[in-house]
Amino acid sequence: MGLEEIVALATGRESETLEFKRTTGTRREAAATVCAMLNHRGGHVLFGVTREGAVVGQHVSDRTMEEVSAEIQRIDPPAFPEIGRVRVDGELEVIAISVNLGAARPYRYRGDAWRRVGNTTITMSAEEYNRMLFERMHSEQRWENQPAIGWTVEDLDVAEIRNTVAEAVRIGRLNEPGSRKPENLLRGLGLVRDGVLFRAAAVLFGNSERLEFELPQCLLRIAHFRGVDRSEFLDNRQVNGNAFVLLSHALRFLRDTLPIASRFESGRIQRIDEPLYPPIATREAVANALCHRDYALGGGSVGLAVYDDRLEVTSTGLLHFGLTPAALFGPHESRPWNPLIARTFYRRGIIEEWGRGTLKMAELATSAGLPRPTIEERGDCVTVCFRHGQVVPSRRIGHDLIERQKVILTLLDRTDDGLALREIHAQLALQTSERQVKRALAALRKRGLAVSTGRGPAARWRRTSKSVEDE
Repeated sequence: MGLEEIVALATGRESETLEFKRTTGTRREAAATVCAMLNHRGGHVLFGVTREGAVVGQHVSDRTMEEVSAEIQRIDPPAFPEIGRVRVDGELEVIAISVNLGAARPYRYRGDAWRRVGNTTITMSAEEYNRMLFERMHSEQRWENQPAIGWTVEDLDVAEIRNTVAEAVRIGRLNEPGSRKPENLLRGLGLVRDGVLFRAAAVLFGNSERLEFELPQCLLRIAHFRGVDRSEFLDNRQVNGNAFVLLSHALRFLRDTLPIASRFESGRIQRIDEPLYPPIATREAVANALCHRDYALGGGSVGLAVYDDRLEVTSTGLLHFGLTPAALFGPHESRPWNPLIARTFYRRGIIEEWGRGTLKMAELATSAGLPRPTIEERGDCVTVCFRHGQVVPSRRIGHDLIERQKVILTLLDRTDDGLALREIHAQLALQTSERQVKRALAALRKRGLAVSTGRGPAARWRRTSKSVEDE
């Protein structure tokens, strides 16, 4: 660091990453600040600069440098900041200490851990210290990279493993493997070591029946509520299975449950029917929940809750590595809590780009004219919330007759000859699947409101004489 850089730094104010010390007589306080900067995001401590930013320098001898170094050496674990001497005027010099974010956080100095708050250095709470220590240990030894005791390849979905590798190769995120043996494919995905499966392999590809009993946290909870609170369920289910099974069930639930929003654009005659929330954004939220949740909590899960005014995606576990809900909507480094699981999702093409999931959700929501999603830490969970800006009620008539069934009855009322399944499906919104139409027709038949004649594709559906009020 040269004099020009020293002067440039001194023209600014003290901050989380910059502190001025008039002389090395305050080297203990300075060493605590260096410790705090190692625990935060690095910075500079300058001896020979006044609190007001005047570069005055001080007399510096070899003994002075030894005393400063001796204090720095009291930081544990050992840190090796850059310590330089810069001549200011005549025999006066500035001592500049520069550090980056520490790789072995948390650091302690003279038995205490320190942190920066603005331009001050304070002791770190025991809770924050323990959290930081846990995060450091997590990089080396975490739940997902521990042996899945008793699990073998026979307990995994081999077809899903091969599908994952094939897709990864197709989109260029994995090189073509030399073998299609499941053990070799898992090794290429980093999910096995010395023939022993990691827990991540069980989470990603495990058999649903075994997961239900041995890893019950591989659970998806889905619910559809009437109104804007949890007072009345319209649907409430739980699904056990591996991450790909849970993702598939979650997306199917959202496709079948979320209402369709209709709009008209200038110059277009046809109505535009789109899902209430952008499917790519909701898919990203579910995938993030599966990747970043804390699987070490035995009672954990991923939850989907649909209300008339919002959709909530909840996952067990808190944010780590200093991330906050607000920071997730700005540029940030991706540090997944389960990197093996996240990397497999990335290679499969489920996650497009690390560190951009939340940004992508916000962009898609705002492009669709919706409010930006919110992220909130509640208890030991993280919840992503999509809102529509208005209440879209789950409209029902009669005895729990849903809107889709009502529309089908209207179509059947218009014809005496009845309609085939394909004809009914063709007249509904494009986002309504044939499976949804089948379910609606089955429900109407059960209520005695519709009847079918014939079998298979030739079957035709007709309205009965029974009315909703007759139920």
